[in-house]
Amino acid sequence: MVNQVQRGDGSWQSCKSDSSGASNSSESSKESSRSSTPVLDVDRSDRLRDKMRRRMESGDRWFSLEFFPPRTASGAVNLISRFDRMGTGGPLFIDITWHPAGDPGSDKETSSLMIASTAVNYCGLESILHLTCCNQTKEKISGYLAKAKHLGLKNIMALRGDPVGADWEEEEGGFNYATDLVKHIRSEFDDYFDICVAGYPTGHPEAESYEEDLRHLKEKVDAGADFIITQLFFRADTFLKFLDDCRAIGITCPILPGIFPIQGYQSLRQLVKLSKLEVPEEITRVIEPIKDNDAAIRNYGIKQAVEMCRVLLDSGKVPGLHFYTLNREVATMEVLRQLGLWIEDPRRPLPWAVSAHPKRKVEDVRPIFWASRPKSYIYRTQDWDEFPNGRWGNSSSPAFGELNDYYLFYLKSKSSKDALLKMWGDELMSEESVYEVFTCYITAQPNRSGHKVMCLPWNDEPLAPETNLLKDELEKVNRRGVLTINSQPNINGKPSTDPIAGWGPAGGYVFQKAYLEFFTSSENVNALLKVLKKYEPRVNYHIVNVHGRNLTNAPDMQPNAVTWGIFPGREIVQPTVVDPDSFMYWKDEAFALWIEQWAKLYEDESPSRMIIKYIHDNYFLVNLVDNDFPLESCLWKVIDDMFELLDATPEPLDATPEPLDATPEPLDATPEPLNEGAASE
Repeated sequence: MVNQVQRGDGSWQSCKSDSSGASNSSESSKESSRSSTPVLDVDRSDRLRDKMRRRMESGDRWFSLEFFPPRTASGAVNLISRFDRMGTGGPLFIDITWHPAGDPGSDKETSSLMIASTAVNYCGLESILHLTCCNQTKEKISGYLAKAKHLGLKNIMALRGDPVGADWEEEEGGFNYATDLVKHIRSEFDDYFDICVAGYPTGHPEAESYEEDLRHLKEKVDAGADFIITQLFFRADTFLKFLDDCRAIGITCPILPGIFPIQGYQSLRQLVKLSKLEVPEEITRVIEPIKDNDAAIRNYGIKQAVEMCRVLLDSGKVPGLHFYTLNREVATMEVLRQLGLWIEDPRRPLPWAVSAHPKRKVEDVRPIFWASRPKSYIYRTQDWDEFPNGRWGNSSSPAFGELNDYYLFYLKSKSSKDALLKMWGDELMSEESVYEVFTCYITAQPNRSGHKVMCLPWNDEPLAPETNLLKDELEKVNRRGVLTINSQPNINGKPSTDPIAGWGPAGGYVFQKAYLEFFTSSENVNALLKVLKKYEPRVNYHIVNVHGRNLTNAPDMQPNAVTWGIFPGREIVQPTVVDPDSFMYWKDEAFALWIEQWAKLYEDESPSRMIIKYIHDNYFLVNLVDNDFPLESCLWKVIDDMFELLDATPEPLDATPEPLDATPEPLDATPEPLNEGAASE
C-alpha cells in the first residue's frame, strides 16, 4: 500500500451559553431536545461496508480516492478545496494516509487525523484513516483510535507501515504486523470501526513468497478486516489473478483494485521506489522518450488507466475502483469521466452540505445565515450533543461556540493576500470603493485594475447558480451601498429535480421565501424602517449593528421557515430557517469578517483599513423575509422605496422607531435615534 430528546412539545433547544455566547459543552449542552420527524434519504447512518454491499448487490459501480496530508497550512487549505471539488463526482469514500514523520495524530492542520476529520465533518465525505504500527506503542495507538472515534471517524485502514530505516525494527510494547493491529482494534473498540487492510497483487516485497503473502492476507481478514484495497499495479490480469487466488483460499470480502494514473515521470519513479514495484517494459518503452513532457505523460497515463479499468470492470468481478490521486485531480477526474463513473448530480440531499459525522446523522434544519460558510457553522456547533431534526423549534438561547480563530485552515480564504488585494483593492479611496468590490463580485466583471472579484469575506466561492437568478437586482442595490452577503429567490413548487433550486429525493417539490441579507449605512436603515411599516406583516425584518442595537418584528422571536420541501410519503421538511436568536450569534461573525479578513490586509492606521473599520463600526446588518412566496418578491420594491425616500429627503433621516412588542427582553427594542455615524457624515 502506498503509505504516505425529544420533549413533549416537539421543540428543540441547544446547549446554553455564557454571556459571551461561548458554549459550555461539558455541562449545559446536555439539555437539548428535538422532534422525531424522519430525515430524508440521506445515507447518514449506514456503515461503509453496508454501502459497499448494497452497491454490489445492485450492480452499481463506484470509485474511491486516496490523498496524503500536505506539509503546510496553505497546502491544507488547497487540499480541503480539492475535497469539495472532487466530492461532487460522488466517491463512495476517500482515505487519508498516515505519515509517521508528520505528527499524524496531532491537532496540527496538516496531521492525518485533522485532514481526515475535516473531510468527514466539513466536507461530508465518508473517510478512512490510515493507521500504522511503525514506532507506536499499543497505548499510543489506542489513544489515536479513541481520538478518531471522538472526531467522527468510523473507518480505519490497518497497516504495518514502512520502516523508518532500511529494515523493520520492532517497537517494544507495539505491533509488528497489520494482523495484530486489526486484532487490537477489534479487542479495544469491538465493531465500531470498519477496517480495511492492504493487499499486494504481486506479493508483499518482504514476503518469502506470493503464496505466503496470501495466507497473511487471509489472517488479516480472519482477524476482523471488512475489505481490502490493493497496492497499485500496471496490468489488469495481475489484479484479476490475485482476486481469483484470494477467493480460492476463502477470502470473500470486497477487494478493491488500487489504480494509479501515471501523471509524471518523477512521480512514477518515486512511487515505484516506495512500492518496490517494477514498471512493465511496454510502459517504460512509451514513457522514456517523453519523460520531460509532463502533459504527454499525463495523457498517456490517462489512456493506460482507462484501458486497464475497462478490462477490470468488464470482467464482472470488480465492483469499485480505488484511485491514488497524489493529491492531484485532473488525471483522475478525466479517467473517471471516460469510464462513466464521474457523476455530478445537481440535486442535493438538503440545501446545505450534510456532515458525515455520525453524531449529526439526524440533522436536517439549520439557520440560513451560514449558507455560504457551512464549515463555520459546523465548527461552531461541534460540541452540541444533539442536532435539530424536523424543526428548529423555539430556542430561547441557542449557544454557538465562539469563533475566535478566523484563520482555522478550513475557514481561511483559499486566495493569497496578494490575490485578495488585487480583488478587493490595494488601496481603498472611500466607502464607494467597497461598493464597487461587491458589485464586481455580483457581476463577475473585472474591477478597475482588471482583476475579477471571485470571493468576498462572507463567501469564498463564486456566486451560486441560484443567486444568479437575482443578478440584475443584486447589482443595482450593491452599487448604492446595500452590500448583499446572502439571498435566495422565492420558489413556489419547483420539482425537486430542478438543476438550480432542486434538492431532496426525486418526485418532490421545493418552496422558498425570498430572502435578502445585507450590510448598509445607518442613514439607509433609518429610511428602511420608515418604508417597512407599510409592508408589515408580509415582510419580517431583523436589523442589528456590531454594538448589539437590535430591531426586529419577528413574532414572539419565533423562527421563520424559509425553505421547505414536500416529497412522496414524507412529512414536510424545512431545512433552513431565519431564527432571531441565532442571528445574534451570526452577527458577531459577520461583522468580525470585515476586520479579520479584509481590514487586516492593510497597514495599521492606513486610509484603507480605516474605511473598512468605519463600515464595521457604523453599518447595520439587515435580513428581510418576504412571507408571501407565491407572489413576485416585494423585497426589491422595499429597497427601491428606501432609495426613493432618501432621494426625496435633503437631510439625513432620523428614525426613532416605536417599541416592538414582539421583541422580548433582553433585546434592546427601543434604540436611540440611528442618525449618528450616518454615511453622509
